[in-house]
Amino acid sequence: MSKRKVSDLLYLSADVQNMLRLAFAFTLALVLAWSIFVNQANAAGATQISGLGVFDDSGSCSDAEGAGSDFATILTGDLTGCQYVFVESSVCSPSGTYREVGREIYVVEGPNGEVGTFETTYYFSSKFEECVDGQFPGGAEIFGRCQHPITKGSGTGDFAGVSGRLDFKDDIEAGNFPYRGHLKY
Repeated sequence: MSKRKVSDLLYLSADVQNMLRLAFAFTLALVLAWSIFVNQANAAGATQISGLGVFDDSGSCSDAEGAGSDFATILTGDLTGCQYVFVESSVCSPSGTYREVGREIYVVEGPNGEVGTFETTYYFSSKFEECVDGQFPGGAEIFGRCQHPITKGSGTGDFAGVSGRLDFKDDIEAGNFPYRGHLKY
């Protein structure tokens, strides 16, 4: 029996290399097809929504559901009405990173023209020019975004049985909060 070098054992013939490439391409195609299928199945029957939010500096948002909220946002677009924000916790680091968690109540006009409500939990993350730990950030906001999964069973009126999620991204220059999301009934 002849001695073989380790490098000879690691060498793959051109046929084996081609078979491995084909197997890799096939596996990659299967993974891609599966992810497309899963995403379509999750979004099946969902209504895509979008619009803008702005701080309610005018006091227009005065629904009873918003009593005790930390602030309100006026929504336009596919959701027209008010978003009431109840901050539950926040953390501000010396680097300017600000994170906030809380809950919200939306009092908005639904797809059938009836005013309804639904609740979300939210997670907000942002960066400011400065921040003192444990306090609200100082200086200008550099960026900010938040995720708002809808609380199961919280919908009323046109939003009875709604599920889904909203995402907001702060437009610093325009001073508003574009949102998008999917609602499923």
